[in-house]
Amino acid sequence: MSIEVKVPVLGESISEATIGEWLKQPGDTVAADEPIASLETDKVAVEVPAPSAGVMGQQMYAAGDTVQVGALLAMIEAAGSGGSSAPASSPAPAPAAAKADPAPAASAPSPAPSPAPSGEPVSLSPAVRRLVLEHGLDPTSIKGTGKDGRLTKEDVLAAAETAKAAPAPAAAPAPAAAKPAASGEAGRETERVRMTRIRQTIARRLKEAQDTAAMLTTFNDVDMTAVIEARAKYKDLFEKKHGIRLGFMGFFAKAACLALKDVPSVNAQIEGDEIVYHNYADISVAVSAPNGLVVPVIRNAETLSFAGIEKTIADFGKRAKDGTLKMDEMMGGTFTISNGGVFGSLMSTPIINPPQSAVLGLHRIDQRPVVMPDGSIAARPMMYLALSYDHRLIDGREAVTFLVRIKEAIEDPTRLLIDL
Repeated sequence: MSIEVKVPVLGESISEATIGEWLKQPGDTVAADEPIASLETDKVAVEVPAPSAGVMGQQMYAAGDTVQVGALLAMIEAAGSGGSSAPASSPAPAPAAAKADPAPAASAPSPAPSPAPSGEPVSLSPAVRRLVLEHGLDPTSIKGTGKDGRLTKEDVLAAAETAKAAPAPAAAPAPAAAKPAASGEAGRETERVRMTRIRQTIARRLKEAQDTAAMLTTFNDVDMTAVIEARAKYKDLFEKKHGIRLGFMGFFAKAACLALKDVPSVNAQIEGDEIVYHNYADISVAVSAPNGLVVPVIRNAETLSFAGIEKTIADFGKRAKDGTLKMDEMMGGTFTISNGGVFGSLMSTPIINPPQSAVLGLHRIDQRPVVMPDGSIAARPMMYLALSYDHRLIDGREAVTFLVRIKEAIEDPTRLLIDL
C-alpha cells in the first residue's frame, strides 16, 4: 500500500516553498515521523515528516523545485508491502513501457530521455539522475547496488571516478589538458550554486526597502563604561538567579523601549496614506542562521525584565542555528536592533526591515581617546551607534533625539530603572 506525502501548511500567507534537500532517497527505510525532506520558505526551513513507517518510494520533485502547499510530494510504500511495491517499479524497466515511459515523464520530463539512447530505460531517483547528468554518464552501463538493482548515488560517483581515471593514459587528451595550465588558467575554477529561497527573500526585501523608503542614517557614539561595570559587578548573581548570562542586548533593548516611548514615530510605519503608531514595542533582533540572517521578534519587550529579554534572545539564537524557529516568531516587529559588533563591525549603515521605519545598528567596542568633562583625555570603551530611518516618516530631529536617548540610557543605566 502506498501512502501519500503532501506539502504541509507552512504558515499564514505562505502558499509555496522550495525543496531544499531530500533527506531520504527511494529505497531507504523510513520511520514514522522521521524527516524525509527539507522545505525552504521565505523565512525558515521546514522539515517534512513521514506520516508512517515504510520504504521511501517515488519522489515527485527534485531538490530546487518549487512546490505548492497541499501538492503531492512523495510516496511511501507501507512496511511489509514489498511484494506490492515491486510491480509499481517494474513498469519503468519493462520493454513494453520503453516507448511510452510514463513514470520518468511524470517525475521529470526533461531528463527522462537521457537513458533512452542505450536502449533500455532505467528508473532513477532525482538525486541519482542529477549526478548522471552532471557527469555525462550512461546509466545503463552502471551496475546498480541498490534495492532491486537500482542505481545509488555511490554507484554513480564510483562510475564517475572510473571514467575520470580511464582517459588519463590516453595520448590525445593529454596535450589539450596541458594548455590551460601553461596559460596560467589552472586553479581558476568557478562554481554556480542556486540561491536558497531564504537568501532570495532577504535580497528582494532589502532591495525593496532601498527602492521604497527615503532611507537615511544618522550616527552617534556611546561610552560603554557604565554598562561594562554593571555587567562585571552583577553577572554572576544574575546568572545564578535567572540561569542566563547578562548581555549587552538586554541593556540596548530596554534603552530602545524607553526611546521609542519618547519618540513614537520611530516605532510607527506607513500604510498607504496613513501612519500607524504602536503603543507597544515588538523588537526584531537580527540573529545569524545557517541559511542567512533571520529576524525573530521579542513581543512586548517594554513589559519584559532584563532576564526575560536575555532568555528570549538566547532561545532565538539557539533555535536559529537549529533551524527550528517558527514562522509567526519572525512576523510583526515594530523596530529592529542589529548587532554587527559581534562579527567585528566598526561602523555600518543598516537597511530598514520593511514595513518598519527604523533599525538600530550596534558595533564593536573599542578603546578610544575621549576628552573628559574636566578636560583630561582618557581611554574609554566606545561604540558607534547607527540609526537608519525612513525620512518620509521620521524627521532628522526625531532620529537624532532617539539616538541621544539611547546614548543617555546606556551611559547612565539608572535611567532605565526610573524611566528617564
